[in-house]
Amino acid sequence: MSDSYFPVGPGLGMEENFLSLDDILMSQEKLPGRAESALPRLAVLLGQGAGSAESVPEGSKLEIPLWLAKGLHDSKRRIISVELPKIYKEAWRTVFSADANVVDLHKMGPYYYGFGSQLLNFENPENPEIAQTILQATGGGSVLPVSDSVCFLQTFIARFRRIMDSSQNAYNEDTSALVARLDELERALFQVGQKGLNDFQCWEKGQASQITASSLVQNYGKRKLAEVDG
Repeated sequence: MSDSYFPVGPGLGMEENFLSLDDILMSQEKLPGRAESALPRLAVLLGQGAGSAESVPEGSKLEIPLWLAKGLHDSKRRIISVELPKIYKEAWRTVFSADANVVDLHKMGPYYYGFGSQLLNFENPENPEIAQTILQATGGGSVLPVSDSVCFLQTFIARFRRIMDSSQNAYNEDTSALVARLDELERALFQVGQKGLNDFQCWEKGQASQITASSLVQNYGKRKLAEVDG
């Protein structure tokens, strides 16, 4: 891999970062929906027909990729309607409120947090309840006055301690079972914890050549120098 390549993280709000591979993959996840009007020349794309000129009839049930659903959704013109995936519906919100740790997020949706924030682009009446329930699933009991777009990204608070504990107590072990139930964001968090553990073990054994300041600290120092010089 070239040294000039830097992985780009996913977006953390209602809009994807299309320089991020994770967001590109997330945008392919499908939403259940319905055609509120005929959709010309989209039958093949939506798996509804064989000919490129075929239209999707009005009233057809659809499985729509997120990127296309966002493009077709228009609150004024009823082109498509979008339904909530089952993991975001009331039954699953109740499960999260009881114990968020029991859910296999990777099986239910590998991009649970990012995909959930994207649902806020659609004017679903359950959006406030979804956001509030996800906050309640953190175990704090009270609902904090934060915006809906942030609430989806708070979901992992209830699972955060277990993820970090697992990552810090699995040295030179097979971690496949530990990460199997995590969504992609949680897996990235687990990997960060593992890297920190491995780096510390190497330093403790004298195998690390040098401890260096993090890039955040270095950049902060450069900014302070620039302010002084200015």
